[in-house]
Amino acid sequence: MSDFGTATEVRPRGTAGPVREFGATLDPRWSVGGKPHGGYLLAVLGRAAALTAEDRPHPTAVSASFLEAAAPGGAVAEVEVLRVGRTSSHLRARLLQDGRPKVECLFTQGVLEDRDAWWSDAAPPELPPEEECFLALPEVPELGLSAPLLESVEHRLDPGLLGFAVGQPSGRGLVLGWQRMADGSAWDPLGVLVALDPIPSATLDLGVAGWAPTIQFSAYLRRLPAPGALRTRLRATDVGAGTMDLAAHLWDAKGRLVAQATQIAAVRIPDSPAPGTG
Repeated sequence: MSDFGTATEVRPRGTAGPVREFGATLDPRWSVGGKPHGGYLLAVLGRAAALTAEDRPHPTAVSASFLEAAAPGGAVAEVEVLRVGRTSSHLRARLLQDGRPKVECLFTQGVLEDRDAWWSDAAPPELPPEEECFLALPEVPELGLSAPLLESVEHRLDPGLLGFAVGQPSGRGLVLGWQRMADGSAWDPLGVLVALDPIPSATLDLGVAGWAPTIQFSAYLRRLPAPGALRTRLRATDVGAGTMDLAAHLWDAKGRLVAQATQIAAVRIPDSPAPGTG
């Protein structure tokens, strides 16, 4: 089993009425700022949802609320089937630690295919070749970044958008790059949930550093990714009143849109004006 498969493994514990229970161990290697990464937590819940939906193994739509920060260690996933339709199944899932809910989530489960879009207006962004992009490091104290996750998922960033690393953010609120599983394993739909919350956050390009915990996250998965790295675009669209919203898009090695997501996250906004506005 891959590192990711081991880190997201769940163990059936039984059934309480309509709810199936699974045990899990949250792996500290898949963390950011000392807390399990949000996309990783969704992948753990997605593993339990896939075992519950059975013939609908892939998440096609996900909507999650992050209630409290989880911690590495033991956890419980609860999954309830809400409806089984002709092509999709709808499930409710929650992640608990010490009896306290940490994540509440709705999954739409289906069967994704390796098929091109009939029509698409989602062209991938231009990027330098993967080998010419900067490999993000798991520890960058000057940026307030501690992300063991980056040892499991390689993020290679467009060097043209790294001004924030030398104190000169562009003010575009944009991060472009490539993502690849560090152990060489292929991307699957659960791994894509991790890739939809890439590091670093686009707010670094606005001069905003520090941990930005996700409050709400919604994702749509379109197709099975082709083998190879995922081309990634993360853009901040609005920052204010202590929150920011981010939009992420992923394209596979064939240039096809694989998945997209939006999220609202908490952020500490600096007293100084945003770059380019002061």
